[in-house]
Amino acid sequence: MTRVLLTGAAGFIGSHIRSALTERGHDVVAVDGMIPAAHGSDAIAPDGVLVTNLRQASLVELLDGVDVVCHQAARVGAGVDARDAPDYAADNDLVTARLLAAMFETRCQRMVLASSMVVYGDGTYRDGLGAIVDPPARSTADLEAGRFERYLPGGEPAAWALTPEDAPVGPRSYYAASKAAQESYCRAWSLETGGAVTALR
Repeated sequence: MTRVLLTGAAGFIGSHIRSALTERGHDVVAVDGMIPAAHGSDAIAPDGVLVTNLRQASLVELLDGVDVVCHQAARVGAGVDARDAPDYAADNDLVTARLLAAMFETRCQRMVLASSMVVYGDGTYRDGLGAIVDPPARSTADLEAGRFERYLPGGEPAAWALTPEDAPVGPRSYYAASKAAQESYCRAWSLETGGAVTALR
């Protein structure tokens, strides 16, 4: 039996992970901050989910006997404006850094991180001949006119293409930037400690 610290255990994805882990006989330490932006202002945590602010909680205590951290907790969405940036940095990046430090202290060597496809930015495009291209950014005039495609220099729309996993990151929102930063912290931690992180985009 594996003991798993599951953050974001009351969330849409976290709740399914909790059920799957429990059904397989694992011991799940389920925690969630119940952030109103994610759950609504009157949400009540499910039975067995510890409500805690991961920015301040004693993570070493939560990690007692834990073999794996499944880190699903995050501030989600695109945000309203630049005033939201500190909350994304605190809830996503600071919490991840605190978890990694506590994992080092408790010798927990494995993490599964909920990253996101948004780290890739707008994705991948091809021109009319099928070559991968990086079209110019959308103009304000196009956006105001309801034209949301990216356009090639000749004026024709660029074609969408599947984004390979090794595509460069290019976050375009505070949420996306925080997810890319989470991955970077995890990579640095893994290189220093020899621990294993799987980041799911």
